[in-house]
Amino acid sequence: MIVVTGATGQLGRLIVEKLVARVPADRIAVSVRDEQKAQDLAARGVRVRRGDFTDPKSLEQAFEGASQVLLVSSNASAYGGDPLAQHRAAIDAARSAGARRIVYTSHMAASRSSAFPPMLDHAATEQMLGESGLAWTALRNGFYAASAMFLLGKGLQTGVFEAPPDGKVSWTPHADLAEAAAVILANEGRYEGPTPPLTAAQALDFNALCDLASSVLGRPLRRSTVSEDEMRTKLAASGMPAHVIAISLGLYRASHDGEFAATDPTLEKLLGRAPTGMREVIAGQLGRTT
Repeated sequence: MIVVTGATGQLGRLIVEKLVARVPADRIAVSVRDEQKAQDLAARGVRVRRGDFTDPKSLEQAFEGASQVLLVSSNASAYGGDPLAQHRAAIDAARSAGARRIVYTSHMAASRSSAFPPMLDHAATEQMLGESGLAWTALRNGFYAASAMFLLGKGLQTGVFEAPPDGKVSWTPHADLAEAAAVILANEGRYEGPTPPLTAAQALDFNALCDLASSVLGRPLRRSTVSEDEMRTKLAASGMPAHVIAISLGLYRASHDGEFAATDPTLEKLLGRAPTGMREVIAGQLGRTT
């Protein structure tokens, strides 16, 4: 049985949807904080269990009978929490439940020296997995394309996207990464340890994204470069907490350093098709909002 954590979140739900197309539903279970939000999955034959990263006992029950656990990374750091404590609790619970393998949603730039704080957590979690005694796979996911759209959001309204200097990023859609995760889960043992980078075919900086958005919109979206200090002041004035500002600025600094610029054919091979490009992502999202 495959147990998927965070199955009511954006990535976790998509992974379950892709898994159901490949594995009998009665071989899939989901670990969620609110079981009511997963009743549609229960109706399709997926086992729905309560599991909360902050309640280790609930995780042991949620993972009961699992051969594999898909551990969707916690975003607790964005709220001032401790994602590493949550990941350790999930790893311990998977081992206690007798799981053979943990598949973890990591990141292409996982590193102990990254300028982007979440990458430090991914690297530390991969080390925990390596020391767990279990088989494990780290999905080295490309940077989520949805993040690019979120960051562009205000600029799409004002006509100006303002940010510090950046660099190329291989923006990759959640749906493509979810499909790759499902393929790997359905073919246990295909990858040991970290995968190659699971990325779209092209890396783009925000100048290029603004150009793409301009062509889709039929009106200009201008890229305006400001200093980190100026951006920090503006974010603080908007009420953003200091730890979130550090994450935000770290993204631009890390991309400027080339941490997210790699592209790799592995995702295309897993999907059996070309990954979705950012022009399609932008057109799809703007088509729903314009």
